[in-house]
Amino acid sequence: MSKTVIPAPAPTLLPVHGSDALFPVRRIFCVGRNYSEHAREMGHDPDREPPFFFTKPGDAAVPSGLTLPFPPATENLHHEAELVVAIGTGGRDIAAKDADRHIWGYATGNDLTRRDMQARAKEMRRPWDMAKGFDASAIIGPLHPITETGPLTSGAITAHVDDDLRQTGDLSEMIWPTSDVIAFLSRLVTLAPGDLIMTGTPAGVGPITPGQTCRVEIAGLSPATVIFKP
Repeated sequence: MSKTVIPAPAPTLLPVHGSDALFPVRRIFCVGRNYSEHAREMGHDPDREPPFFFTKPGDAAVPSGLTLPFPPATENLHHEAELVVAIGTGGRDIAAKDADRHIWGYATGNDLTRRDMQARAKEMRRPWDMAKGFDASAIIGPLHPITETGPLTSGAITAHVDDDLRQTGDLSEMIWPTSDVIAFLSRLVTLAPGDLIMTGTPAGVGPITPGQTCRVEIAGLSPATVIFKP
């Protein structure tokens, strides 16, 4: 049997709520501007825009509760509270009515964004991968199996920075609900077990500074919390 020329990377594993089991992460897909008020605050018309996607590396995912160094190369780090969908059964060209069959479970997530870097990239019409896909840029709470939660189509979603309520919304306010997101995405790539989909953020995104704590909550799920070192 052939050997790898360097040690194989360790898998990215996330905790499962109420269990010693772990969920292996394959890829992370993110939906842009999937709440109308957030689309407007970013200067876009949500009524005319189909879903679009960007990615983060799978190993950008880190579990809730960590204390992390403040990310480099930014002076304007933003929080984005999001519902995370974990794929358990892969497929392509999935019909929206069948999408729930492909969901393993859900988690609360925080799509951290180097907003200043993203703004510069947009101004120069360059990709903004490094604004979104940097190390530890996806804070993920413990995953909850869909067998326990049922399909999540509504529920409060909030983000606090320290004691300041920054974001508040409801999952029912998504422009494209999770079933449609899965259907659209599966036309572009073949989804696989272990893929995560971060489904967009409500209005109110804003800065986090060194020394602050950000806590994202979704009704019925465990929170996603991160502390940044001073």
